[in-house]
Amino acid sequence: MNYWPAEVCNLAECHQPLLEMIKNLSENGAETAAVHYGTRGWTVHHNTDIWAHTAPVGNYGEGDPAWALWQMGGIWLTQHLWEHYAFSGDEAYLRDFAYPILKEAAFFALDWLIEDSSGYLVTSPSTSPEHKFRTPEGTAAISEGATMDISLIWELFTNSIEAAHILGVDSEFREELIQKRDRLLPLQIGRYGQLQEWSKDFEDEDVFHRHTSHLIGVHPGRQLSERDTPELFAAARTSLERRGDESTGWSLGWRVALWSRFGEGDRALELLSNMLRLVKDGETERYEQGGVYASLLGAHPPFQIDGNFAATAGIAEMLLQSHRSTLMLLPALPDAWQAGEVRGLRARGGFEVSIRWENGSLEEAEITSCSGHRCSVSAGSEAKLTVYHGDIEVPIQRADDGTISFSTDTGTTYRLVKQPYAG
Repeated sequence: MNYWPAEVCNLAECHQPLLEMIKNLSENGAETAAVHYGTRGWTVHHNTDIWAHTAPVGNYGEGDPAWALWQMGGIWLTQHLWEHYAFSGDEAYLRDFAYPILKEAAFFALDWLIEDSSGYLVTSPSTSPEHKFRTPEGTAAISEGATMDISLIWELFTNSIEAAHILGVDSEFREELIQKRDRLLPLQIGRYGQLQEWSKDFEDEDVFHRHTSHLIGVHPGRQLSERDTPELFAAARTSLERRGDESTGWSLGWRVALWSRFGEGDRALELLSNMLRLVKDGETERYEQGGVYASLLGAHPPFQIDGNFAATAGIAEMLLQSHRSTLMLLPALPDAWQAGEVRGLRARGGFEVSIRWENGSLEEAEITSCSGHRCSVSAGSEAKLTVYHGDIEVPIQRADDGTISFSTDTGTTYRLVKQPYAG
């Protein structure tokens, strides 16, 4: 979570320490995977340290399995490897650094998955950190095929498939991942219209729980979208609605990003406001609420820097999204932000983006192409954009929904305006 803003906020060099640590974890995690589980690849559990510890740890008494036995830590981290490529387009990095680690993580996932009674592939044992569910016998945390596990593996397989395709390697392995991805336990909608958190429609132990782990397919992932999976996307929104607007600081930061992905700028701003409530001297315990100290550090003793970083990423998501191959400008702009400007954000595909808006709608944008890829842009169906390079109008293709696309040259800046550019 601390690294969510790194790419979109144009701080890719700050991502490098985490990427190097993931490499170290993959090396140590290969021994953990072999010794603990007899699998290929590598795994990391819920906690690590500067020495790249990968085995289960914890001292939570009877609650141990609910936290320590989480084999998805490495798979969770591989998202950063792919994101660094998605924003930069650096194929040398993908080939020499990221893809080998992604591939080995995928090997672990392939070996870890088992077939359930219906023929679907699931994880077992499985948890939805750090939430529990109710059964007639009481509360429990361990089941099979928790939604977070399935979504994380979907993301890993998808990223690995795309990486292998881009690099032109491992066609048989790529086909195996496609087949196994198609056999993953489908995500399901529960009795309340919510995205189920577990493979069965269990009752939440705490409907307002701080974790929204089962919504990772909305953010930071890309599995769920209104265009491609409308029913599941709506169910995920219902899940977030049920969680409520009061939580600890890091959770509110994540929820800002989630509401932004749902296009709910006003709701995202409300969550951001909750997070920024001042905690005065002596008010040190704010575990289940947002709030910041006068220093603006998240108020969870001693502080919650992950809340600050997550909220930063959430603000960026309000202004620019690019996880679905199209640059979406101002996708979750709050009504209160009627006019403003942001400069130097980054988008997947290798673009640097600056945006200016007036009266709650896009006025103009500048997009610099860093990789020479074709650029697809949406500013809402109402925006009729014209693209210029200097004083020259650039040919564009315009879709029925107002999305435009145009060819770009590396290092060239393009100006997008709502009306013909007069110079």
